[in-house]
Amino acid sequence: MEEGPSLEAIREGFRINWMNMRDASTGEVLWEVGDWNCDADELEAQVPRDILRCRQVSRELNFSSVEVMHSLKLVQQVIFNGEPLEEWNFHFGFVIPNSTNTWQQVIEAADEEEMIPAELLSGNVVIETTFYDGDYPIVTQRVRIWYV
Repeated sequence: MEEGPSLEAIREGFRINWMNMRDASTGEVLWEVGDWNCDADELEAQVPRDILRCRQVSRELNFSSVEVMHSLKLVQQVIFNGEPLEEWNFHFGFVIPNSTNTWQQVIEAADEEEMIPAELLSGNVVIETTFYDGDYPIVTQRVRIWYV
């Protein structure tokens, strides 16, 4: 790791504050959580099934970091029935110490004929997200999705 704070200090000073998901074409908020539990290994989310009809979903993530990070990125793996289905990679870059940041990503949906129905996905999909500073993992969290 580059000269600077220890990996443990970065881990202790990193916090997800809130997150929302929107229909990227209309901006309508479809799901949000205002008090993110960073300590849980696995969370559960009740997400409206209408989100599966969106061609693009915008995810907005607000996070804070006490320490400097040189190359923040996240890797998300979609796991269906215990098997990896797809993986997404997003790069944020440099994080100023003692800062709070909002990070927005747009996720493209699969073609309609490739989509798995909500009834099969609900409770069987886990989104595993790992945040990294460069190649060093900061935190990994899993969210089980229930489509309502």
